[in-house]
Amino acid sequence: MTGLTNRAIVIDGRGHLVGRLASVVAKYLLQGGKVAVVRCEELNLSGHFYRNKVKYLAYLRKRCNVNPARGPYHFRAPSRIFYKAVRGMIPHKTKRGQAALARLRVFDGIPPPYDKRRRVCVPIAMRILCLRSDRKYCQVGRLSSEVGWHYQNVVKNLERKRKAKLRVTLAHNKIMKKLTVQAREKISKVAEPFNKIIKSYGYE
Repeated sequence: MTGLTNRAIVIDGRGHLVGRLASVVAKYLLQGGKVAVVRCEELNLSGHFYRNKVKYLAYLRKRCNVNPARGPYHFRAPSRIFYKAVRGMIPHKTKRGQAALARLRVFDGIPPPYDKRRRVCVPIAMRILCLRSDRKYCQVGRLSSEVGWHYQNVVKNLERKRKAKLRVTLAHNKIMKKLTVQAREKISKVAEPFNKIIKSYGYE
């Protein structure tokens, strides 16, 4: 990700490794960029599912001895797991770190208005490019649902509706594009003298 813009870069988390993507996002945020990561439930963790679940359950047992209500707070939603991974790579107790984290947005699924935005991937963080084909991996969404996240089915249903709506929109756009081409061909002879006048003024 090169160059900074005022608009947030939208990254599709599907098929990315959590740690590698978090490192790229953290560096970009500290440079002053804005990032929105969608579909966090489809992020991947290296290592098989059982191993990651045991590690996470051990992490959930860590509590404050004096008053457990004070923390630490263990996030269970995939988006918050990724957020905490990024936070660990940023000096979040400084003003610069807090400003960097304020420029990060994380989501489960693809909510509006990001469903209409162009989404990008980060090749150096893709599982298929970084992890050997014989290595085990698991999805963050499945891990979250087994340790206390209750919205996996809700996100799946919303994603199914979004994809169905997108199919209808794409079919409509295809028809409209075809009609536009036909209309241009139909009026090409009538518009030719006017196009010549326009070109004589230096417009193409």
